[in-house]
Amino acid sequence: MTGTLNRMGAAVVLSLLLAGSPAAPVVAQEHGQEHGQEHGPSEAEGHEGPFDLGKMLGHHILDAPEMELPGVAVHLPHWDWAVFQLGTATVDMSPTKHVVLLLLAAMITAVLTLLAARTVTLQGPGRAPRGMANAVEAVVVFLRDDVCKENIGHGYQRFVPLILTLFFFILVMNLLGLVPWGGSATGNLAVTATLALVTFTVTEISGFRALGPAGYLRTIFYSPPGVSGPMKYLMLLIMTPVEFLGKLIKPFALALRLFANMTAGHVLIFSLLGFIFLFGHIAFVRWAVAAGSYALVSAIMLLELLIAVIQAYIFAMLSAVFIGLMQHEH
Repeated sequence: MTGTLNRMGAAVVLSLLLAGSPAAPVVAQEHGQEHGQEHGPSEAEGHEGPFDLGKMLGHHILDAPEMELPGVAVHLPHWDWAVFQLGTATVDMSPTKHVVLLLLAAMITAVLTLLAARTVTLQGPGRAPRGMANAVEAVVVFLRDDVCKENIGHGYQRFVPLILTLFFFILVMNLLGLVPWGGSATGNLAVTATLALVTFTVTEISGFRALGPAGYLRTIFYSPPGVSGPMKYLMLLIMTPVEFLGKLIKPFALALRLFANMTAGHVLIFSLLGFIFLFGHIAFVRWAVAAGSYALVSAIMLLELLIAVIQAYIFAMLSAVFIGLMQHEH
């Protein structure tokens, strides 16, 4: 386990670099004092303008060029040299909120696993570690034996560091979305797509090495065993595009599932919180709405903790399944 955890600390750097492509910055348009005056003096004195639920949702979910901290908004640096043209698209590699969250998640993941590995080493062989190291070891053993070994099969050991890195890295990013003034980088499709691209690349390259050129081509140009004559060529014509699309759909499903689940949870939470502001001006229902919104949000936040773990597990498990399917001829 110690060697696996140490390799995870190094592998997380590669995942960070590959997953750290920032999305286009989204700059929130601030309401001015004049906008508030259009709705009367009383409304202008209380806040800068009418409550905008869409703006609040976008500010939390979308990427932005600043980080919100308690009482202050920190504007991230913009690098002119990092802006370049890629075809017709303008790519800006300057740091954004999600890039900072990726760095933070990578640092937490590396520190967590390296400290756990150090604790296990100091305990010595044959002795169970205590505290956090014991919990990390239990998760590592479960993922190694019940996910990697069961789904990949022979030669699974070399893929264990990747699967563990994906699980812990995604889990930390998911949990950061539940922290005040935080955000979930997995709510960015660019991040989940890049993580899925890592799985796709490892799956196809390792499958090519394991099956050889002829065996790998049979995973694309496929005809069911036992079919011969003209029917074989007909099935080859039908199944080849299906198998090729299947290779592309797998990473697409990985990216979209993680992105949609994490985004939906945050939209639901902030939508329920928005009811407090939408109905806050109605005196006889404001307290009932606030109490109901608070109760529902508290329940969903507890559910989001479970979803954060489940989505990290599903991504890691499906990655192991896809890798295993390409390792052996069926």
